[in-house]
Amino acid sequence: MSEFSADRSTGKPIFFLEDEHAHAEGGSTMLGFWIYLMSDCLIFAMLFATFGVLGGSYAAGPSPRDLFDLNLIALNTSMLLLSSLTNGFAMLAMAKGKVQATQFWLAVTVLFGIAFVSIEVYEFHHMIAEGATPQRSAFLSSFFTLVGTHGLHVTFGMIWMVTLMVQLGQRGLIEANRRRMTCLAMFWHFLDVIWIGVFTFVYLMGMLR
Repeated sequence: MSEFSADRSTGKPIFFLEDEHAHAEGGSTMLGFWIYLMSDCLIFAMLFATFGVLGGSYAAGPSPRDLFDLNLIALNTSMLLLSSLTNGFAMLAMAKGKVQATQFWLAVTVLFGIAFVSIEVYEFHHMIAEGATPQRSAFLSSFFTLVGTHGLHVTFGMIWMVTLMVQLGQRGLIEANRRRMTCLAMFWHFLDVIWIGVFTFVYLMGMLR
């Protein structure tokens, strides 16, 4: 809405703009992050669709039954599920205003994340050592792309956590850090949901092909 008054010296109107709506601090940050998550959903949807089309094209090469170790994958899945639990504990500590407890649970979450990525790297190394490289077949190309993209997201999430731990030590639980914690928690739980899809669609269904 605009208002105006007349300049007494010239008689010309002077316009003033008024903001009709009050905007919550950090609202644009949260909106932008939700948009980012939706774009990430589209990326993973395309990767899942690609694997759905190419996942049965072995080119006379190894199949999921030849490559996948479900016991190892189940262990890896438990690492990520536990990391989501500890991330939830970090959010509870933040709600109580406990900086050191928040940092502690973030550190534990990072350790579970490191275990998850380490097991995934071991799996990739073992597969490549057996000749199951991304170039071997369309199945392997789509597999490495989907699972590797998720692994990169987990790695970036851990870097974000370490950075946030430093910021908490320097500035405490200020409003900006609380928003960052909330965004990080949404991102981490989002990766957990994506991995459940990978575990079910890629590994379990792959063993049934």
